[in-house]
Amino acid sequence: MFVLPELTMEQVHSILPFIGVGFVAQLVDGALGMAFGVITNTLLVSVMGVAPARASASVHLVESFTTAASAVSHVYHRNIDWKLFSRLVVPGMLGGITGAYILSNIDGSVARPFVMAYLTGIGFYLLWRAWRMNHGGVYKAAKVVEPLGLAGGFLDAAGGGGWGPVVTSNLLVQGTEPRYTIGTVNTVEFFLTTTISLTFILTLGLEAFSIAAVGLIIGGLLAAPLGAILAKRIEARRLMLLVGIVLSATSLYSLWRALH
Repeated sequence: MFVLPELTMEQVHSILPFIGVGFVAQLVDGALGMAFGVITNTLLVSVMGVAPARASASVHLVESFTTAASAVSHVYHRNIDWKLFSRLVVPGMLGGITGAYILSNIDGSVARPFVMAYLTGIGFYLLWRAWRMNHGGVYKAAKVVEPLGLAGGFLDAAGGGGWGPVVTSNLLVQGTEPRYTIGTVNTVEFFLTTTISLTFILTLGLEAFSIAAVGLIIGGLLAAPLGAILAKRIEARRLMLLVGIVLSATSLYSLWRALH
């Protein structure tokens, strides 16, 4: 069981920014089905100078807590498509185990620019879809689910984030309803992040996790219930637009970082 360490006053002050980052990242993630891993992993690697494998391990440990709270909130607000959930959860976990193992043993950053370029294109496409969407749009069940879950889980572990951007965006492209897509993908993410965290513990050990994780956990837990409420109350077209904006912005930034 993970136990929060006792903190000195200096450590308390040092983790306050991480509480804020965790709160904002989880609020966005809970409402739009993406961005927690991207925001927090970018901070740990770029600002704190944490090694990619250790950063990914820390982020996924945090997400084991925040996604649990988010999942409970989405279930309570009935934002879940349980058929879609059952098709995503096992492939996602298998992909996560594979990605965590590879990141722990080799450099998996080679493919990152290509993935980010792809997600940027998907983000712009979702913006176009939102612009053309009618308020009374007809939604349909996704056809490609299991391979998407496998790829999303793998990229999430190997890249330190990516489950939401890959899975949520591609399901929306297939015509699924934003509210239930976001709630379902967030709920599956709890099982994914827990699996990835256990894999990192077995391959890297508990020393892979930094004290920054404490602040991210606190901030994320505070924001988790609010994200599900936003996903339920924001109308579909606006949700699609927000997803497109967040995906395009974060992917373009990640692409720029990968190329420099």
